[in-house]
Amino acid sequence: MEGAAERVWQLGNDIQKVQSLGKERGDATNFRSVASRGDNRSACGGSGVGQHILQGTSGCSWGLEKNGKQCIGKSKGGWNTKLHVVSADDKVVIEMHLSGGECHDAPEGRKSIAAVGGDYWGVPLLMDRAYEGDETRMLAMVCGHKPVVPPKENRKDKWEYDKEKYKGRNVVERLFRRLEEFRRVFTRYDKTDTMFLAYIQFAFIVIWLN
Repeated sequence: MEGAAERVWQLGNDIQKVQSLGKERGDATNFRSVASRGDNRSACGGSGVGQHILQGTSGCSWGLEKNGKQCIGKSKGGWNTKLHVVSADDKVVIEMHLSGGECHDAPEGRKSIAAVGGDYWGVPLLMDRAYEGDETRMLAMVCGHKPVVPPKENRKDKWEYDKEKYKGRNVVERLFRRLEEFRRVFTRYDKTDTMFLAYIQFAFIVIWLN
């Protein structure tokens, strides 16, 4: 489980790096601009000179308004967005969502676990140490999953975990590696969460088809 983890968890990393049945790496569509000679003013009221058809003020772009922080927050590395993902393998995302860079992985991980719920009852849930907290592991068990996560080194009450099974957690890392190949995702060109998440979904579709 993770984000561009932090990717989900940063898996936004977290993420950014676990949100999903298909996993978080780029969705983009290219558009061509068409210009004409003479009066270049568009039907939307563009100023004219130097503008393409349909290019004008933001009020004519039919875009989504940017309200709020749009999951952009400041972490140690600067301003960024985390992508949290739950994946079935290195191509299939079960659940994903965004958070600001300042958000801790554990609370966001619990959001992912709650979103998946008991749909995959009995399936082991592989998580890194960022999700080893008692609350997170308890939620996973309530939802019917066996948490496979190593305890932190400073844990006094350490537990045993399946180390061989835990090696399978690298699939979400491979998923994020594929997603990072999409430059539009890696650098977040989109201002709004809606458009950014839509492109990530598109990227995951491309990854899955390949």
